[in-house]
Amino acid sequence: MTVPGAPLPRQVRSIFHPSDFSESSEVAFAHALKIALVAGADLNILHVSERGNRPWSEFPRVRQMLERWRVLPPGSPRDAVSSLGIQVKKVLARDSDPVAAALGYLEQNPTDLVVLATHQREGRARWLTKSVGQPIARQSGLMTLFIPWGLEGFVSRGDGGVSLRNILIPVAQEPRPGAAIEAACRAAWGLQCDEVTFTVMYVGEAGDAPALSFEQHEGWTWQRITREGDVADAIAAVARESAADLIVMATEGRHGFLDALRGSTTERVLRQAPCPLLAVPIGPRPSPPAGH
Repeated sequence: MTVPGAPLPRQVRSIFHPSDFSESSEVAFAHALKIALVAGADLNILHVSERGNRPWSEFPRVRQMLERWRVLPPGSPRDAVSSLGIQVKKVLARDSDPVAAALGYLEQNPTDLVVLATHQREGRARWLTKSVGQPIARQSGLMTLFIPWGLEGFVSRGDGGVSLRNILIPVAQEPRPGAAIEAACRAAWGLQCDEVTFTVMYVGEAGDAPALSFEQHEGWTWQRITREGDVADAIAAVARESAADLIVMATEGRHGFLDALRGSTTERVLRQAPCPLLAVPIGPRPSPPAGH
């Protein structure tokens, strides 16, 4: 794929998953574990408790899930997980503010991808309602996979199978769409999805849509569509119409990762999303040299 000036998403070497031990977090955990397996990435799981005294047995059981997926044989020893090329770390933190604790952990332990469950109740994604000030919130290259509450997503908890057949990529002139398109391709390629339809949609006049070219692989189909009306509503409607398994969106990183999402088109889409959403923050377009 050739998109002039498009920054490429970083290779995923480390994944962060904050868990509240709910069923929704287990769904997000399955996605984080599957991505860690295919990427050979480290997986860090954090639970935050005000008292900090939750039993370790309540953490997601990595070996149990891998045995259920038949990646490991039944009764595998503890060190069997590392033999798969991944390292899993479980951290219990004591704090009254889970978001602040998670961001503080990330400040000390940089990551490439956050995978988390998010509630859409009362019209807002709960993760985005907190004010954040830590430096991690200003990192424009931090991708986040949001798994909306009540959805199973594209990774089966039962057998680890991946159902990623339809990927929706909303595009605009700004933020530049190249990183989101590249991230969608890497997701399909990394998760070994042979038959994928990528729907690239633009809301507005067709003649104003950004010029793009796409990576071609056998079994991959690219289609471009335009819609009119409210951007977030149109994206959510197309996601439902196309039975999207994943929405991939670029989001402006100028004011910080979470600040870029809060109140943005990406957050408004997330409120209505019928499937997981991968947010790919990018920095602002570089200023031209003086005299140009």
